[in-house]
Parts: sequence; structure tokens; C-alpha cells
Amino acid sequence: MPADLGPPTLLLRTYALASRAIAPLAMRRVRRKLAAHGTSEARIAERMGHASMPRPAGDLLWFHAASVGESLSILRLIAHLGETHPALNFLITSGTATSASILAQRMPPRCRHQFAPLDAPAAVTRFLDHWQPSAGVFVESEMWPNMLRTATRRGIPLALLNARISDRSARGWARIGGTARHLLDHFAVVHCQDARTADHLRRLGCDRAAQGANLKAMAGPVPYDGAALAQVKGQIGARPVWAMASTHPGEEEVAITAHRALLGAQPEALLILIPRHPERADAVADLLHKAELRHARRSASGQIDPSAQVYLADTLGEMGLWYALAPIVCVAGSFVPVGGHNPYEAAHAGAAILHGPLYANFAAAYAQMDAVGAARQVEDARALGAALLELNAAPDALATMQANAAEFAAAQDDLLDDLASTLCAALRLS
Repeated sequence: MPADLGPPTLLLRTYALASRAIAPLAMRRVRRKLAAHGTSEARIAERMGHASMPRPAGDLLWFHAASVGESLSILRLIAHLGETHPALNFLITSGTATSASILAQRMPPRCRHQFAPLDAPAAVTRFLDHWQPSAGVFVESEMWPNMLRTATRRGIPLALLNARISDRSARGWARIGGTARHLLDHFAVVHCQDARTADHLRRLGCDRAAQGANLKAMAGPVPYDGAALAQVKGQIGARPVWAMASTHPGEEEVAITAHRALLGAQPEALLILIPRHPERADAVADLLHKAELRHARRSASGQIDPSAQVYLADTLGEMGLWYALAPIVCVAGSFVPVGGHNPYEAAHAGAAILHGPLYANFAAAYAQMDAVGAARQVEDARALGAALLELNAAPDALATMQANAAEFAAAQDDLLDDLASTLCAALRLS
């Protein structure tokens, strides 16, 4: 447990009052977003702390994550803890309908999901009254003041895992240093995913901040349906395939330009184009139509006929399938300023990885992967097209890059035991 935290800062006291006042307005917005995804009323009410399922008997370890990436990053750790602690139950909270949908398919045994309560006193109190977690783990940058303060007052030990803070955010935190230190002092252990974050947090006065392995590196391969893989492989046959994964607006154009270059040398080549947000699929399909590229959509018939030059993968929960199919994966979010996306999943699938120049959120990962020949940076659409042509023309070089990626990913597995042991000791889990 942290030592006596002392009184909250004026900013935190003001936040507590404001969060109570604006909760109804925030809930109206949340309700609209969740309802638009077909979320039931009972589950929407979870955002105000109303549980939709009973608490299991015994110890309960609570993990709080923001959205899909953070939620998926903890599943292997939870599975590992479940194996070493057979009496322990798990609760994951997150804020988005997408994360809830994907977690429903992939949660380990003795694990359940709820939408996180809004960080308003009444919602947090209802949530903790019902679930009474034995300990809590907050993931990455999820530091909600009312959650932290209320849990600590109840004697619930807390940990911050895979902490990440950008240079810009660190400058902002420094301007409210007293408040930042007060929040960080709620955690018995602060595990940072890179040295930059650890340095930032120590400068803020958090002496417990220590660099460790990135949770996303230890998440393991993304699961997929074996029958679906066989079916799609049968439709593709021996065609050259590559994937552009997790694209944002502006990146589909990069993929289209690069694929045109590859088609010039290999007219039978197929691009699997995977938008980060499937609800953008109609707009992406319109781009493909304007580019005069023949395409098929996964959400429609799902069939890939021989004339299709692009397969628009516009479904949720099938990323493992696309990684298993594509020997070359360009991880997007790196050609527009969103900070990059997780390259470890593609590495676990044994794909040769290409990426753009804008990847601040995964700077350490890409530095390591590029250095061992598992990944390669390409500056723009033209460079991406050139890399695709080069790798498809040199099977031995492609195979070497794939092997390097798989070897890099496998090396991360050994770090899981150490992290689990550190967490259990800090949270007093026997």
C-alpha cells in the first residue's frame, strides 16, 4: 500500500466537484455512443456503476483498460495469473463497445467484462460496492482521480502497468506537478513500457517508476479461426499477398499507391486492407472504386474471386486471420500522426513488418525490430511500393525477415513470469 497520501490538491478537489456535476451530461453522450453500437440498456447502465452480473466468490483482481489495444494487451498476463492462482477471479473494465465485443470472444477462464464506471463519485462508489476488488491494475495512461482515491481509501492495493507518457503529456503534467505526484502515489508499483516514460515519471517525483517489458510484446499471437483460414487460403491460392493493417484516413491512399506499384510487376497480387475502424469501410470502398481497383468485402459475401485486387477486411475480431495469411504486413497508424500501432502481433504471426515514419508510441519497439531485421521503415507510398517489389522478388530475403520477426516475438515470452511475480508481490496476491 502507498504511504499516507495526504490531502488532495485543490485541482483534485475541484475535479471531484466538477465530475459530480457533469456526470449526467457525460452519461447522455456515452449512452448515444454505446446505443449506436447496439449495446443493451443493462450494459449501458454499467457506465453509472450498475453491475449487470454478480460478483464471484473469493479474490477478484480488477484490470482497468481504456479500449481495444490496452484490453487485449493484458489477456495473456491474466491467463498466466489464472494458471498460477487457480482460486483467483478477474474483472476487466473498459470504455468502448468495440473492446467489449472483442473481449467477449477472447477472455481467459474466470474472467468477466464490465464497462468502466464514469469517473464520478456516485458511479465509482456503486461499482466498488458491488465488485469489491481485492486489488486493481490500471493500464497505460488510465489514471482516473475518483477511481484511484476511492479505491485507496478502501484499502485496495493498486498497480500501474505498461505506463506510457509522451513528451508533450509530460510537459503538461509538469505544470501540475503536485497533482501528478499525488495520483502516482496511489500505486504500489509503476511499471513503464519504455525508458522515456520511466524518466518522465521519476522527474514528476515517482521514485517507483521502473522500465519493464511492454505488455503488448508479451501478448502472444492473435487467435484466429482455423476453418476460416483454410477457406480464405483456398480462395487466394498461390497469389502474392500483403496486408495494410489498422489504417486511418489518409493511409488507404498510401496502400493504394503502393499496391499499384506491386500490381505493375505482379498483376495477380492481392492487398488485404484493414481499416482501424470498420465503420469507415464504405468510405474506403469508395476510394477503391475511384482508384479503379477491383475489390471484395469481408462483411459482404466474404468471397475473394480471382479478379479481386483488394480484399477489404471490414470486420471486427479477425486480425489474427489476416496476420496468419499475409507474409508481409505494413502496420499503419505510422503514415499519419496518430503515433503508430502495435507491431508485436504481426511479429508473433511471423510476418515481415513494414511501417511508416510516425510511430512515437512504439519508438522503442521499432528501434529494436528494425535493428534485428524484423521490420523496416518506409517513408511514404513510393517507398512502400518499392519495398513490396523488393521482398516479393527475393523470397530468401523475405523468409529471413519473417524468421527474424518470429524470433524477436518469441524472445518476449520469457519476461512474463517476472512481471507476474512483481505484480503479485506488490498487490499481496498469494
